[in-house]
Amino acid sequence: MKLERRAAMATLLADRADELLVVPGLGSTTWDLVAAGDNDRNFYLWGAMGGAAMIGLGLALAQPACRVAVITGDGEMLMGLGALATIGIQRPKNLAVIVFDNGVYGETGMQPSATQRGVDLIGVASACGIATCLDVRDQPALADLAARLKRHGETLFARVLIEPAEPPRMLPLRDGVELKQRFRAALGLSSGAKLRA
Repeated sequence: MKLERRAAMATLLADRADELLVVPGLGSTTWDLVAAGDNDRNFYLWGAMGGAAMIGLGLALAQPACRVAVITGDGEMLMGLGALATIGIQRPKNLAVIVFDNGVYGETGMQPSATQRGVDLIGVASACGIATCLDVRDQPALADLAARLKRHGETLFARVLIEPAEPPRMLPLRDGVELKQRFRAALGLSSGAKLRA
């Protein structure tokens, strides 16, 4: 069974806590996040494929009172696999890395990704030292993941198996400076203050 991507994102962010910071990956997870509702605590990336997990790690370390969720796709995670090793060493208890795995490169024409050909992202994350690794394939498992996002206490990795669909794009703000400034303002930081609160 595979989940529908927009519904999965909406489930994960239902009753979103104020301290939840979300870093979507490049492409489809950004469109899904905007469809679920734009928020000043969403840090959208433009042209930074492979970087979402490392940006999320930096935020988790700099903002230990906040829960940080990186929600990205299998293509981006495959490009940034080294991030899982660093996350596995650092193990911030407020970081969740969630991969929407549709087995294709949706942004470039739906070519099969390496996950469709046997690469096991859960196995990679576990081998990198991330103790809590979840395989989310149905609504009860998705609801459990959504509940885990509301609490600190564990570094977690989750692979959410989704349908390879291409819903209409919903674009967020594209001005990088404005995105940064509104994100910092949502954290209560002035433009010159350091990220650590």
